[in-house]
Amino acid sequence: MTVSRPDYSIIIPAFNEAAYLGSTLTSVKNAQSSLAHRIGEVIVVDNNSTDNTAQIAKSLGATVVFEPINQISRARNCGAKAASGKYLIFLDADTALSEQLLVKTLELLDTGEIAGGGTSLDYSGTKLLRVKFLIWFWNFVSRFRKLAAGLYLFCLKQAWEDIGGFDETVYIAEELIFSKHLKKWAKEHGKKFCILDIPIQTSLRKFYWFSYKTMVLNLAFGFFVKGNKDKCRVWYERKEVRK
Repeated sequence: MTVSRPDYSIIIPAFNEAAYLGSTLTSVKNAQSSLAHRIGEVIVVDNNSTDNTAQIAKSLGATVVFEPINQISRARNCGAKAASGKYLIFLDADTALSEQLLVKTLELLDTGEIAGGGTSLDYSGTKLLRVKFLIWFWNFVSRFRKLAAGLYLFCLKQAWEDIGGFDETVYIAEELIFSKHLKKWAKEHGKKFCILDIPIQTSLRKFYWFSYKTMVLNLAFGFFVKGNKDKCRVWYERKEVRK
């Protein structure tokens, strides 16, 4: 019996994500439900978790690969190396994938005119005006500068390979660096990089775990200390889930 090769791979980096991963994987399954004519795979990268992240992923049908060094860029690259699809979709473990977004992403990549991109963030899940403003501001920057947020980034696997993957010398902002390289690759190959206007929902948990001041400072100045993990700790800490 011949097993067909997946044409797209959804890669989910996960470090101690037991609280959110089940919901994310369920959203992925639901999004794939209308794409029965296409073969996709879901890869969860266990980034040295100490909880039952890997077990949850396996129980929901995902392929699990292990990256021992706790670093988001390494986790993304580990998943991409294991991927069989010609299209790569990177999704954060606390983020819900909608059918509309997945379908549109694949349609664009199928045209042969798009090298990759991202999408806008949904801020309807928070009542905090200052958090809404920060997300609105990011969406503006993302569209204007054409930079993809790491919670949803897609590209041709060939582009990922040619670029050399995500920068493993940094602990944050790897998606911004990759976006810049991807835009350059796209231009050289007569393709485009795009930011979709299909808002994606994420947990916004860090705005509840840490003070607003802490988040603003990290967002504003984090790029300058991206190579120092101790100074990027906000992005690696995990706290109890707040209901």
